[in-house]
Amino acid sequence: MTTPNYSLLTPDCVLNALESTGLRCDGRLLALNSYENRVYQVGIEDGAPLVAKFYRPARWTNEAILEEHAFVQELVEREIPVVPALTINGSTLHHFEGFRFSVFEKKGGRAPELEDRDTLEWLGRFLGRIHAVGATKGFQHRPELNIETFGVEPRDYLLSNNFIPADITAAYRSVIDQALEGVRHCFARAGKVQTLRLHGDCHAGNVLWTDDGPHFVDFDDSRMGPAVQDLWMLLSGEREDRVKQMGDVLAGYEDFCEFDARELHLIEALRTLRLIHYSAWLARRWDDVAFKQAFPWFNTQIYWQNRILELREQIALMEEPPLWQT
Repeated sequence: MTTPNYSLLTPDCVLNALESTGLRCDGRLLALNSYENRVYQVGIEDGAPLVAKFYRPARWTNEAILEEHAFVQELVEREIPVVPALTINGSTLHHFEGFRFSVFEKKGGRAPELEDRDTLEWLGRFLGRIHAVGATKGFQHRPELNIETFGVEPRDYLLSNNFIPADITAAYRSVIDQALEGVRHCFARAGKVQTLRLHGDCHAGNVLWTDDGPHFVDFDDSRMGPAVQDLWMLLSGEREDRVKQMGDVLAGYEDFCEFDARELHLIEALRTLRLIHYSAWLARRWDDVAFKQAFPWFNTQIYWQNRILELREQIALMEEPPLWQT
């Protein structure tokens, strides 16, 4: 089957896709902020607007998408505040003119106040509950977050496809290899840690806050990995600040799920892997016009010079003691 191009995903195509499931659209359509997939708020006759996500072609298999949906549904059944794909005509994944899409309830909210200790503890409690469910079994069709998938493979892709300017390729290759060696040392210090089903991309933008507390959205990056992956992105500021913040998160987290303190060795390693993976993520999508418009600074000389400096900083940070040591 020919891989469809997002340029074919016209407003009419979006509306026709939803109506193919039996929904009756009222013609209102609003594109929402999303780069990996295409996401729209769609007006529905005699009902509240819904959100439709059209998946990036060839990124996930159908089985991987359905596995994510099933995980989120497990969380719903345990009354954990997440937003599941709606089951329509017996399925959560639908097909139309070569596109795959799912439909969700529209959920509002504001960004969480991560400087507030009670907020961090509240988030920790729900992440503990999510991980308690995530640890009951593993994904079969989704990859694991590890050094190979988030470090070695992205590095090789960037270098083999000539994204790095020729005059700094040697410097970039040297520093990224040093950074990956630092990552390996961090994992070695941590020892063998448990992997479980994660949210995978648990930054503040994927947590919506209301007066009733948080709800977690966008499990599109859900995969197997160490628990701390869903915790470290909630931290910010100087080391002293982050130590206190992690303490607040874990105060709630450990009400529902035991945390292995050895995983604190992995925080800067995981940050390093995320930085490497992010550059390759942009590179793999550079033929998407939306990426060129949204990230005009990517693949410039200054971009790669900054990545070299960034990785050098990470090499130094990975040599520091973990957060529990002050």
